Order: sequence, then C-alpha cells, then structure tokens
Amino acid sequence: MGKVLIIGAGGVGTVVANKVAQNSDVFTEIMLASRTRSKCDTIAEDVKRRTGVTIQTAQVDADSIPELVKLFNEYKPELVINVALPYQDLTIMDACLECGVNYLDTANYEPKDEAKFEYKWQWAYKEKFEKAGLTAILGCGFDPGVTSIYTAYAAKHHFDEMHYLDIVDCNAGDHGKAFATNFNPEINIREVTQKGKYWENGQWIETKPHEIHQPLNYPEIGPKESYVIYHEELESLVKNFPTLKRARFWMTFGQEYLTHLRVIQNIGMARIDEVEYNGQKIVPIQFLKAVLPDPGELGENYTGETSIGCRIRGIKDGKERTYYVYNNCSHEAAYKETGAQGVSYTTGVPATIGAMMFMQGIWKKPGVYNVEEFNPDPFMEQLNKQGLPWHELFDIDLEV
Repeated sequence: MGKVLIIGAGGVGTVVANKVAQNSDVFTEIMLASRTRSKCDTIAEDVKRRTGVTIQTAQVDADSIPELVKLFNEYKPELVINVALPYQDLTIMDACLECGVNYLDTANYEPKDEAKFEYKWQWAYKEKFEKAGLTAILGCGFDPGVTSIYTAYAAKHHFDEMHYLDIVDCNAGDHGKAFATNFNPEINIREVTQKGKYWENGQWIETKPHEIHQPLNYPEIGPKESYVIYHEELESLVKNFPTLKRARFWMTFGQEYLTHLRVIQNIGMARIDEVEYNGQKIVPIQFLKAVLPDPGELGENYTGETSIGCRIRGIKDGKERTYYVYNNCSHEAAYKETGAQGVSYTTGVPATIGAMMFMQGIWKKPGVYNVEEFNPDPFMEQLNKQGLPWHELFDIDLEV
C-alpha cells in the first residue's frame, strides 16, 4: 500500500521496525535510517529473522535538512515516522515540506538549549502543510498518543461533557539496574526534573517538581506513589476538549529513582548548558547519557509491567459518570516479540497504528493534527489487534 521511512534506531525504532514489518500488507516498502547505520543494520537483520521481511537501511543526520532532503528524494517515502529526538522534529518537518512527504511523530518539539516542550512550534506549520496537501500527525506514541485517543473515544462514546481528566502512568517493572531511564536519558531527565503543571478552571497551575503526590491503585499492580508532572498532551487536550475543568498527568517513580535524580541535579549532571572540560566544551547531561545504561538494551532482564490509562469524570444523560480506560503491558512479552522493553513497545506500537491509519486513508487530511482530532474508533480497534489491548471500568472510585 505504501512506502514508509522510519527515522531513529533506538528502542522505539526497534519496535516500529518490527510492527511495520508484521503489517507488510499495509507497508509495502520499509526503510530504517539513523545517524549510525550499523544500528539500523542490526535491527533489520533481527526483523528479517523474526518476520521474514526485508528492511532497507540508510545513514542520515536528522539535524541536517540537506541530508534529509537527499534521502527523501532518493527513497521517495509516502510517510516518515519520526522516532528520533524531539530536537529534530522541525528539521524533519522542513524536509518533508520540501520533498512532499507526510509526517508522523511521537513527541513534540523541544529546543535543545531549554528544557521546555510546547506544541506552538509545530502548530505553526499547519498552514504550510495544508498548502502542500500534506498530513502531519503529532504525538502518536502512548502518552502522548493512546492517552489522547482514549480521551477522544471517551468523549465520543461515554460522555456528553468531560470535566475531570487524570492521565495515570505506572511502570511497575524492574530492570535490575541501580539507575536507568526507560527512554533517551537526556529527554527523560529533562522531562521529569522540570516544574509540574496542570490545567484547572481555565488556567495553568504550576507546582514545584514532584510537589503533588499520592498513592494510586493500578490494575493487577496495586498501590504506587504517583506524582503530578507536566506532560505535553495536556496542552492539546484542554484545547480540543474545552469542557475540561481540570486535567492532570500522574507518573510513578520509585524512591531510589528519585534519590538518584536529586543527586544528579545537585551535582550539576542534569545541566543542559555547556561547561569547559579538558579544553573542550561538553554538556553534562549528554555526558551522563553516555555512561548510563542504554534504554534499548534493558529489555532482556526486564520483569513486571506498565499500566497507563485515563481516569475521567463528567456528565452523561444528566448524570455524573466515572470512566477508566487503560492498558497493561508486560515487559517480558514485549521483549519476546520485538527485542525491546515495554516502555519502547507502548510507544512504538501506537506509532505503527497511526501510520496504518494514514496509509489506509483514515487519518489523511492536509494540515497538522494531534491524534485526538481524528476518529478514534479504528485506532482503538487496532490497539487490540497489535498487542496493546485496552480495558474499561465504569462508575468506580477514581481516587483522584
């Protein structure tokens, strides 16, 4: 049906390559590209062994528009799946516009020199993509991504008005390491160390990092201390669902993880500015990334599971209703299927489904869109088929 180019050869890229290959009736030609071609070759060999499907590989620097343009013009993909770094979203979008290629990503743009993520930079491309007749799909991972689809599905089927939204993200897995991040350490540490923020009564309320926390019960896992942090899908969800009076994002962290995080910050290793070392400039957090375990290699001994979902309160037929929709994902099962751990799996599978929605013409319209702006039903159907089955609970105590 279509040619797809995947950019990024980390844990998420590994999952996307595997899942795209599993759906070769939709994706007729596949290429995987990253800065280090040998990583792509290793993934391609593994995918060939698992699925029998051949994936082409290429080297590209996603910071370089000319390199991206050259690759796009040579390969001529219909869609680019961007699972590289959030810093590279805009260069890839620019190259897509220049070459007439459609775009999908899993995380919004973040400037390299400031730990801040907002959709404004990518939303500014809306008119350009409309004029070019191209589709750009933003935030098609799990959170953001599936959590936004869950919200859209709830609004469509279960509520006349949604008032309170709490996105809850628990990783109850154990990788056996003293300290490791589940995705790119540089992005992960920047995200969880910044101030918290949530939406209430038409405005953003800022909190100190990890200031608001309480134990929440997660299905088949039990109670886990959960912390309010800011997460990017809140920005688009409160815009697209204006009846929301409050929207928050909760994430679990173990005490050992938080202790390591505090030490990293206190000794300056979380800094994103350059420092002088031995006559050259280095960025401390980038050096830290080089010495921490590679998230893509955590899968082999990872046990336990993730549990991510949306807890929503609102009105249906004049009565108050509560609703909880969630997925639990086993790290062991994810590793067995794709060679990557559950956090990579829960991001890579939705990216693949979003790409399927585009290739099948279901999510295909000129412009720049967050996933909740499309019909959620066919996506929800595919979640059950592609390895992330969801469960619903009605009229329960949401705890939040």
